[in-house]
Amino acid sequence: MKLNKIAFALATGIFWGALIFLATWWIIIRKGTGEHIELLGRFYLGYKPTAPGSIIGLIYGFITGFIGGYVFSALYNAFVQPPVEKEIQITEKPEEPSEEDSQD
Repeated sequence: MKLNKIAFALATGIFWGALIFLATWWIIIRKGTGEHIELLGRFYLGYKPTAPGSIIGLIYGFITGFIGGYVFSALYNAFVQPPVEKEIQITEKPEEPSEEDSQD
């Protein structure tokens, strides 16, 4: 089974963007420092664990998730084996039992 590259990329993009958005708001609500999530600012320019930063993280997360999902599905499709289709050949129609045979 081959993956639909666009559908898989959209799904991973939405998932990754939403994950960064929700993780940012989790840090904001808990009034934590989010030391680990602050490291995303090194990869996503302008990102900080703030309300505007959650939108920036959402956008960056969608883009990187989309690209990652597209590449993954393209590689998957390149290496997956197509299913083997078995060919069924019918040469003759099977004979139906006659009335004489059923009376025995």
